[in-house]
Amino acid sequence: MAGLGSDPWWKKTLYLTGGALLAAAAYLLHELLVIRKQQEIDSKDAIILHQFARPNNGVPSLSPFCLKMETYLRMADLPYQNYFGGKLSAQGKMPWIEYNHEKVSGTEFIIDFLEEKLGVNLNKNLGPHERAISRAVTKMVEEHFYWTLAYCQWVDNLNETRKMLSLSGGGPFSNLLRWLVCHITKGIVKREMHGHGIGRFSEEEIYMLMEKDMRSLAGLLGDKKYMMGPKLSTLDATVFGHLAQAMWTLPGTRPERLIKGELINLAMYCERIRRKFWPEWHHDDDNTIYESEESSEGSKTHTPLLDFSFYSRTETFEDEGAENSFSRTPDTDFTGHSLFDSDVDMDDYTDHEQCK
Repeated sequence: MAGLGSDPWWKKTLYLTGGALLAAAAYLLHELLVIRKQQEIDSKDAIILHQFARPNNGVPSLSPFCLKMETYLRMADLPYQNYFGGKLSAQGKMPWIEYNHEKVSGTEFIIDFLEEKLGVNLNKNLGPHERAISRAVTKMVEEHFYWTLAYCQWVDNLNETRKMLSLSGGGPFSNLLRWLVCHITKGIVKREMHGHGIGRFSEEEIYMLMEKDMRSLAGLLGDKKYMMGPKLSTLDATVFGHLAQAMWTLPGTRPERLIKGELINLAMYCERIRRKFWPEWHHDDDNTIYESEESSEGSKTHTPLLDFSFYSRTETFEDEGAENSFSRTPDTDFTGHSLFDSDVDMDDYTDHEQCK
């Protein structure tokens, strides 16, 4: 320390800053690389879903693919257990599952695996033509729209994303670790976008591509309950996982303004699925009037998402209300249906509005 005392102030600052960064980096490496002692999980006859930790804003996941996978399990009514250990699959992917000691990663391969092992099939009502459309839209969403969302989330809107990010066990270095993880992720996203090709365009061009994808989804949905018609399909889990990011994780951005403004049918679609399959996801502004500029950001609070250890939709959902009674709320129509309810008839609603 005697030597340090004789150094000029800028060298002292440099030493102290460098030491703090090295300590934080060492702690981060420890968290990422060391196998922590955790309770063993037995995947015999149980689906174990490995995914990133819940964010701080009440949304289930900042990852479209993690949210897609968990929503799919709920749509298919398959009991599962979440595991937020942060460990990637052997292929470096997240999410991934364990079932009867078999490990599968990649949402498409996971769904194929579950269909084969458990006999579930959300696409059983789709014909060959509809299945082809569903696959084409899935690839548009996951291979194109996803990258525009990633750009908005991890590059253009990084400061807001950093506030939502949750890191377990960060201790006194949690804020610094969050900053490091966000900027490391930003670099990875930019590099991968460049390799994909979409990252070689300007910011304005990337947002133009995003808007085209969102308008295509809005056009496909129209006034239907779900993407492919009155029945759920795997495509709905995919689309919801991605659109939910625009709805609830990108405040003040172009995709949020678009989905809550001009493309209101996509917002209602997201609300419909959230309310039906995520009973513990209580959004603090459930009676949202979209395009309202009166509510200030400072007045918004976020309720932490409750989590079921073992989740089964059959066990957690009650019958959906009495048939002959309803209560009017700001988001119900003239029949008493919620505007976000899966049974609302958009044609009847439009006709009623025109007759006013």
